[in-house]
Amino acid sequence: IATARGETAPQIAQRRREWGITPTFKMVDTCAGEFEARTPYFYSTYEQENEAQALPGSKAVVLGSGPIRIGQGIEFDYCSVRASQALREAGVRSVMINSNPETVSTDFDMSDRLYFEPLDAESVIAILRNEAAAFDGALPPVVTQFGGQTAIGLAAPLAAAGAPILGTSVDSIDLAEDRRRFDALMERLGVPRPRGAAVTSVAEAQRVAEEIGYPVLVRPSYVLGGRAMEIIRSGDALTSYVTRIVSQFGEHPILIDRYLTGREVEVDAISDGQDVLIPGVMEHIERAGVHSGDSFAVYPTRSLSADEIRMLARYTTEIARALHVRGLMNIQFVVTEPNGEPGDNVWILEVNPRASRTVPFLSKVTGVPMVTVATRVALGEPLASVEGGRYVGHADNLWPVQPLFAVKGPVFSMSKLAGAEMALGPEMKSTGEVMGIDKTYPAALRKALIAANVTAPDHDGKAFVSIADRDKAEALPILQALGDAGYEFYATGGTAKLLTEHGLKATEVNRISDDDQTIIELIRSHEVQLVINTITGGGGRMREGIEILDGFKIRRAAVEANIPCLTSLDTARAMVEALGAGVETRTLPFPEYREQEE
Repeated sequence: IATARGETAPQIAQRRREWGITPTFKMVDTCAGEFEARTPYFYSTYEQENEAQALPGSKAVVLGSGPIRIGQGIEFDYCSVRASQALREAGVRSVMINSNPETVSTDFDMSDRLYFEPLDAESVIAILRNEAAAFDGALPPVVTQFGGQTAIGLAAPLAAAGAPILGTSVDSIDLAEDRRRFDALMERLGVPRPRGAAVTSVAEAQRVAEEIGYPVLVRPSYVLGGRAMEIIRSGDALTSYVTRIVSQFGEHPILIDRYLTGREVEVDAISDGQDVLIPGVMEHIERAGVHSGDSFAVYPTRSLSADEIRMLARYTTEIARALHVRGLMNIQFVVTEPNGEPGDNVWILEVNPRASRTVPFLSKVTGVPMVTVATRVALGEPLASVEGGRYVGHADNLWPVQPLFAVKGPVFSMSKLAGAEMALGPEMKSTGEVMGIDKTYPAALRKALIAANVTAPDHDGKAFVSIADRDKAEALPILQALGDAGYEFYATGGTAKLLTEHGLKATEVNRISDDDQTIIELIRSHEVQLVINTITGGGGRMREGIEILDGFKIRRAAVEANIPCLTSLDTARAMVEALGAGVETRTLPFPEYREQEE
């Protein structure tokens, strides 16, 4: 009844206490009664006896990320475990709350106490109250920035219930996530941001889109992993999208932004509210429009100028200070073509005042223990005093670039998801990540592609290609490079004509919609070892959905045959570079990659 009335989790928890409906906690004995368990863990139930007496002494509660799902995975488990270890090293007992048995954070010896409970406000508040006895009734402090969006989303209700939030404040978290407040802050700081607005109706959406111009990037607010995010190119498509999203997500605002074509860049930073450390800057291989979780990311950046990197560092520092960030922060930028003064082409997309999925990758590559440093800062230690101040005083607050290349690659599970569309876009689809590291970019990229199971013959292979008209000019040099490596091509009519006109060997095949299964047979028989298929957009057959359906069937056949299928020309270009002659890989003990060569 209280939920139906719209009461908050703290209000419902208060009602439960008033009515005497409060959970108790039972122990899972990790020593099976043979001797006293030093590391038991607990679950909630409703009875008289409570076996989880409050831990004495200084302690803090670490929130995990709950069930692993697209947008939130093992990287946040890494962060939770590292945070627990850092608390112990600082003399603070760690209390872990998580509900996924497949994670390391729910190993009973990873923290001083584990509650195997859901990550919702009511359950967490009940645990905090159970641990409050040792604090004279005051709730223990909570760390929310290492459990992804699930944990950071609990900061506000936990603070409302009286729990201190370690690190970045609830108001700063809200400032980063509230569209109007954040836009006002960026305006005050002079940080360029794509024009956009939050809307709740079709009429508002049409007005905003007309003002900023198509194409636009649209997404519902308060969702994870770019869920339901799309690039919209027409008024009819926008009307259809808004109608569908309102029925699916309710009355939450829909965010509409001008879509910028450019290089997407990701920055992780640690701040104590004044001093800032930027361990590294990562550049995505795929251009803006592909979700960051589905992109190959490269450290260090390869195409950014010194001015652009300085501007990225400057904006990151100013935003961290303005938000009073205490701990980790992730910012996503897009860098467009230069159009005037140096740095004027750097645009901010979003800020997340928490750990991101790139933290384990960047920590390993740079040697900066990012979660450990961020935890100490969240506990109140100035960044300048951590490890003797080695993390402050660097030019532009940038940690020195390491003498290596590292590539983070996405891993997909499309073959296990019948009927799933695998074409890349703004909605995240990957279910894992891999890393390739070496002394040269092509070698690191090659390792990442192999680990992500995106492999094709170095030479003398066969490929099926079907390129949308708008992509043909850009695709030609990529296909010519494959042709130079001895590749033969099968292609649909327009693409086959392009290839033969430029001296490449191509066999034309009919479309699937022409009641011809040749393409599917080529893929299923492994006659081709690579598929490149860019998404059709606009006009002609698309209005009837024929080309879209053809492309979907091609991509599904490739996935089910375990043949690499590339829908982004940026990924295809990178793969060709990694397959190039003379690309040699080396295997070294990991620390040696960070050592300068003689």
